[in-house]
Parts: sequence; structure tokens; C-alpha cells
Amino acid sequence: FCSLQEHAYPADELMPLTCRGRVRGQEPSRGDVDDALGKFSLTLIDTLDTLVVLNKTKEFEEAVKKVIKDVNLDNDIVVSVFETNIRVLGGLLGGHSVAIMLKEKGEYMQWYNGELLHMAKELGYKLLPAFNTTSGLPYPRVNLKFGVRHPEARTGTETDTCTACAGTLILEFAALSRFTGTSIFEEYARKALDFIWEKRQRSSNLVGVTINIHTGDWVRKDSGVGAGIDSYYEYLLKAYVLLGDDSFLERFNTHYDAIMRYISQPPLLLDVHIHKPMLNARTWMDSLLAFFPGLQVLKGDIRPAIETHEMLYQVIKKHNFLPEAFTTDFRVHWAQHPLRPEFAESTYFLYKATGDPYYLEVGKTLIENLNKYARVPCGFAAMKDVRTGSHEDRMDSFFLAEMFKYLYLLFADKEDMIFDIEDYIFTTEAHLLPLWLSTTNQTISRKNTTTEYTELDDSNFDWTCPNTQILFPNDPMFAQSIREPLKNVVDKSCPRGISRVEESLGSGPKPPLRARDFMASNPEHLEILKKMGVSLIHLKDGRVQLVQHAVQAASSLDAEDGLRFMQEMIELSSQQQKEQQLPPRAVQIVSHPFFGRVVLTAGPAQFGMDLSKHKEGTRGFVTTIKPYNGCSEIINPEAVKEKIALMQRGQCMFAEKARNIQKAGAIGGIVIDDNEGSSSDTAPLFQMAGDGKNTDDITIPMLFLFNKEGNIILDAIREYEAVEVLLSDKAKDRATIFKGKMIPNYIIDSNLEMENMDQKLSENDSHKQNSEEATSGSQDVGAASEEPKEGGESSGVADSGSLSPPDADSASVSISNQDSYVPGTDEAGAPEPACTSGDNQPQEQKTETESNSKVNWDNKVQPMESILADWNEDIEAFEMMEKDEL
Repeated sequence: FCSLQEHAYPADELMPLTCRGRVRGQEPSRGDVDDALGKFSLTLIDTLDTLVVLNKTKEFEEAVKKVIKDVNLDNDIVVSVFETNIRVLGGLLGGHSVAIMLKEKGEYMQWYNGELLHMAKELGYKLLPAFNTTSGLPYPRVNLKFGVRHPEARTGTETDTCTACAGTLILEFAALSRFTGTSIFEEYARKALDFIWEKRQRSSNLVGVTINIHTGDWVRKDSGVGAGIDSYYEYLLKAYVLLGDDSFLERFNTHYDAIMRYISQPPLLLDVHIHKPMLNARTWMDSLLAFFPGLQVLKGDIRPAIETHEMLYQVIKKHNFLPEAFTTDFRVHWAQHPLRPEFAESTYFLYKATGDPYYLEVGKTLIENLNKYARVPCGFAAMKDVRTGSHEDRMDSFFLAEMFKYLYLLFADKEDMIFDIEDYIFTTEAHLLPLWLSTTNQTISRKNTTTEYTELDDSNFDWTCPNTQILFPNDPMFAQSIREPLKNVVDKSCPRGISRVEESLGSGPKPPLRARDFMASNPEHLEILKKMGVSLIHLKDGRVQLVQHAVQAASSLDAEDGLRFMQEMIELSSQQQKEQQLPPRAVQIVSHPFFGRVVLTAGPAQFGMDLSKHKEGTRGFVTTIKPYNGCSEIINPEAVKEKIALMQRGQCMFAEKARNIQKAGAIGGIVIDDNEGSSSDTAPLFQMAGDGKNTDDITIPMLFLFNKEGNIILDAIREYEAVEVLLSDKAKDRATIFKGKMIPNYIIDSNLEMENMDQKLSENDSHKQNSEEATSGSQDVGAASEEPKEGGESSGVADSGSLSPPDADSASVSISNQDSYVPGTDEAGAPEPACTSGDNQPQEQKTETESNSKVNWDNKVQPMESILADWNEDIEAFEMMEKDEL
């Protein structure tokens, strides 16, 4: 919070790696993610009631004065209705709620006269134009100055919105109506909820992820409790608690019965199709569903809450954080983690319900991981890849609004609180709304218009508000008895290989070519493929793709052989992916002036030293070899000996390169992609496979860097000559890197130099992920084991022993190369009690502003032309992925 005030205010968000503010339009676009930014000091507003919960009343009072004085809600900018409602409108209402509470206590906020409520009402009116649809569902975006239909609005053409986007309004809008006595806000939010309820799938009582705001047709018909739907269910139950309307509880119970019947597969929560709810829609889960155990606690269904929470905790213990998405066998599906608070929220509620100190230990683990892996000099940085520990220059407002609020409440005793938290209900953004609103300004007195509720036989409905004495009478071990069978659920679900298709034991004709025998470099095999109607496509990244067209086969029997071959290849790919798929590795530059702050995501090799079994990694200075392709005997062995060799991809097998540099005395090798502009941001993880022979003779570690990451090392060599790197399974903190060595003073003292390096190296940052892609009738097969030949010759795929397919659940896996600062344990100490400049804060020239002058939005934004030039090519790719973004 102090870094936000010092380095970012009045920007919407703090960028913790470069110690500056994120202002929309002055940073590369991140697509839909940026719709939360409206040039209204988002993070400050989102954090207001957190300050009071943490007993920072003086800071709260100053923050409220800043918001009243500086924030302008009349900006010509298009924002998300959903995000603006839960973060800004909710933040203003939460701030108002605690402000009037403090004023009543008589010590603080005596000057306050409802200014935050007036701003909330102004914002509420600015959101109302979004509801100008025949269905009552709001447009997903609105222009704060011009609304929706205005010629200058630049929005209003959308046809779809997510269920949560339209169904997560009732708490804030109803609270605004109850606070102000203006009923229109609650009426609009109720109408949207009514419409979604009417459009539920009647046979399953489930709702889809995306709905047409004009027709009410479901656009995406998969259903779960994660991204796109999550807070719709949350707000049905909480609307009953806050407003006392039984219809909301009845709707929630109807949906909850369907969730437990179809989606809940303890301890998993898997998406299904609303029309065929017995059919799973996907084989992975997203991290947003981590809120659901907390909602189950509020509902009173404790057992499944404990089960799902324990499963999620096991995933966290494996990866340090909860990946954005993970598969049913607990492998990483999307590797990012933007410091989401949902798991901490559920941990708090489970501790409240059970009183089990186990959940205090869970909270302790969360705090230790945040300090160890996410803490940087100017805040906490989102994890770009939980497997490598690389960072992203991002700290969303919900981190301060929710994470620290729930963690503080988890450990707080009653005497630590200056007010009774039980008098309030949490919104989905953890903002506090007082329960006395249920009896205030009840301008809407109408009976529920929907009477089609399902009669449900569920004794859990008796315990809508759980009481530990009723739920766990004289049984303090209740929660532990539920957790015990799940404590090893992740480790026991390690990926297992699928058995191959066995040779037919019958006397029928032998297939002309088996998948495990196929070699792309064998002309006879290519002729057989052609006869079977199978074509071979060489991809730009060195892999090959097989596509079968039965009509192109020489005969119907050949077409059948081709189909059998494709099926075998798919199963072989799946088997070897599960058996041989290795996680990404890290190349960390540890020499001056980097000191471990630059971490590059590297592809592993299926031969040589296994870095996961050598935790200390391999450390050494890098040098380029001659010849640079490494395909013949090295002619500069004196320069290579006891160093890590850099070489270019191409012209021979990876294993041949490794043998040549090992013979020259190298202690490790890095292969740099020869495809200009390639990057781990935009390409799937690349694994270097063997050559189909025994590779046990290769004992040094080999890693693969895409062209963009490789150039970072080459540029460093040109500028600093002596460049030392650490090859490891994941990034190491500096305490580990310099263990037993003298740490230069300028690592600690020269923070200004660090800041300059951050700016220089941040051109390699990227804010996107690869979208999941399925191609009918085609199968991507593996990472190439043979290099692309010059002159247009084909690149080969080795036999089954060296085939390395991409992830079976995701056609492309985005592996980040965030150049990051990895703090040592000496920098992860206790935060300072006040907003003072600590020793570990980068020095930054400040522009003093007169107290009565308007804040200049541009005064702290540095020109970053180099970043913009590098990111322009990435923006288009990101926009293609928006629909699959969480």
C-alpha cells in the first residue's frame, strides 16, 4: 500500500517490478484485463475498507480524503460493468460503511458527510445505461462519460456477456438503493437476476457460462462453479442474507442441488454440459473455483467444502501457488497465478466454521509463499509461471482488497478488531456491507415472480448459517477425519502412462506401418503414409503435424490402415506426453549487474543431467562455440572447457550437439532457436528429444531457449563479456545463489541501478497466454528430435523413444519468460508500519505537488518506447486469446 502511494498514485494499479503506476493507454494493452482500469485510482478505492479491518484508521482517513479530492468518475473511457461494480462501486460503498461506523464511534471521520456515498451514487447512474436491453441483462462494457448508445461511446455492439457479469450486481446495487433511498438500482439488478433464472436449463437447473444479452440464448453451454459463473451463485445466497428475500435462497438451493448432483465429483468440481449434465465438458479446473468451499461453509455444507479445499491445498503445496488452471491429474494447465485470493477466502471461512487450527497452518503457508516467491521491492508481483518462479509486472487491486483482509481476519482475535465483523457481509470483492441494510429503505415490496422451485430433500438446507456446536458436537477431529483420506491425493495422481495398442494376436494382415516405428526422415515411411492418405506437415517450430484424408488413400483398405495408424499415433503421443513430458527449466543470469534478477524460461532435454534431481543446478560462464551450430568437432575447446556452451539450433540432432560440446569439456549447453523472433510467450514448450539411440553417454545438462530469450544472453555477452548463468529446474532466490559467497555491496545498496536494469530488461515482458486450440482431424506430434535441415529438407521425428508430443489436454502451452527480480530472504522481512521509504525501495525522483492542485496522471509515467516496440507484435496474439482468458 505504501508503494502504491509512493510510486503509483493516482494510477489504477501498481507495477511492482518497475515501481511505477499502470495507466490505461500508456502501457501496452492486455485486452479484456484492462477493462477494469478507468483512471479512477482503482486500487486505492478497492483497498479502503481493508485499511479499517487492519486497524489502519489514520491511513484510511487520509485515503478517503484523497479519493474525494482527486478521483474523477467522468472519464471518456470504456470499462467493464462487472469489474467496475465489484471493485469501484463496491469499494466506495464498503468505504462508506466503515466510515459511518468510525464516525459513530466518535474518534475518527468526524468530518465525514457521506461523500463516498455521493460518489457511489454518481457511479451507479453511469452504469445504468448498460442495462438498456430488452432482456434487462447489462452490456458487458460502458463508457463512463458517454454511456452505451452515444456515437462517441465506442461500445454497445456486444451481444454476449458472462453469467457472473450479469448476475453479480445485486449486493452493490441493492446496498446503493438502501443507502440512498433510490430504488432504481436494486430494480435493475433484480431484473437481470430474474432473467438468468428464467433462462436456466430446466431439466438440469444449471446455467451456462455465456448468454446473449438480447435473446437470452446460451452461447457457451458448459457449466461449472469457476470462471464465468462463480459469483452468480455466490450472490444468490448472499442476497438472501443481506436482503432477507426467500426467493434468492430458493433459487440458490435449486442450483446447489444441481451442482452437487452433476458438477461435484469430490474432491473435484468439473464443468459439464447444461443439456447433458452427465457429460464432462473439460478435463481441467480453473483457480477461481477456489471460492466455492467458502460459499459451501456459508450454506452449511461443510464436508464437501473440506474435501475440495484440501485438494486445492495439496496442489498449492506442489506448486507454491494455485495455477490458473490445472488438470484432473493435477498437472499445470495454465501456469500463471495473479495472486488470487479465493483460496485464502475459503481458508478463513473454514476456520470460522470448524475452529480447526489446521487452517491457521494453511494460512501460514500462504503467507510464507507470498513472502518467499512473490515479494519484490515495490510490492508483490504476480507469478507468470508457477513452475519456474518467473514474475509478471502486475499487482491487481484485488490483492490488497481481499488477500490481506482474509489473511488478517484468519489470525485476528476479537480484541484485534475495532468493530464486529459479524455485523457485515462480504461482497465477492470482500467489501463490507452492513446487515442492517435488510430493514432499511425497503422500496421494493413484491412477491417473487418465479414460483417454479424444485422440491428438494436435503437436510443440509437446515443449516444455512452454520453453527459449530450443531455441526460438530463434541468432535474436534471432525474436519481432520474428512481431510485424512485426501492428504496424498495429488501425489497419488501423478501422470501414469497409457498402455500401448498391443499387436494383434490374430492371423490377419500385418499393418504396413506401426506408429512406434515411424521415422519422418525415412522415405519409405513417407511413401506408406501417402498411400494411406496421411500427409505430413512441417511446422515452423520444427515439429510435424499428421493429417489423414481417407479420400486420398489408394484404397479403402489403405484408408483403414491410415485410420489405425492415426489412432496409434494419438495414443502414443498421449502415452509419451505423460511419461516423458518434462516441466520447463530456468536459465538465471547471476553475474553483474543481473544477480539472479533475470529468469528465462527454458525447454528441457530428454537426455543428459536431470536438473530436477540436482537442486543446486549447474553454474558457469557462457561462451559461444565454433562452429556455432555444434554439429561437428568444436574448434575452440580452450574457450569452451569448464563453461556453458551456447549454440544455434539446426543442421543436426540435439544429442549430437550435446556430445560434441561435452567432448570439448563444456559443463552444460544452451541451444538457441534459429527461428527469428520465436519466444516462449507465443510458442508451446519445446523439449529436445534424443536421436533414437542410447543417450546415457550424455551427462551434462542441455536446455533450449527460444530466439527472443537467447538474444538476452547474447546481448549481455556483447555488453558485459563475462556472463555467468545458473541452469536449474526453477529460479533460485539470491540467498541460495550466493550461499557461501560474498554478496557485493551493490546488490544491496545500488537500488537505483536495479531500477534501471528493470526498465532495460522489461522489454522482454509479455502479458498473454496461448489459447487452447483443437483442430479436427489433425494431431500435433511432439517436439522435434531432429533439427530442420537447410534447403527445405524435412525435419524428422524419431522413433517412440524420442517422440515428445505437446500437452494432450492443451494443444499449446504458454511458458513465460518473465525477466524477474527474485528476492532473497533478507528482503522478505516484516513490512514497515507506516508509508515510509525503506532501504529496499528503489530510489525514484518524486514530483512534489501542491496540496490544492489537481493530480497529473502523467507525472510518474516514463516513456518506454523500447517496450512498446517489442510488445506491438504480441498484442494481436493476445487479442486472439481473449475469449479463453480467465
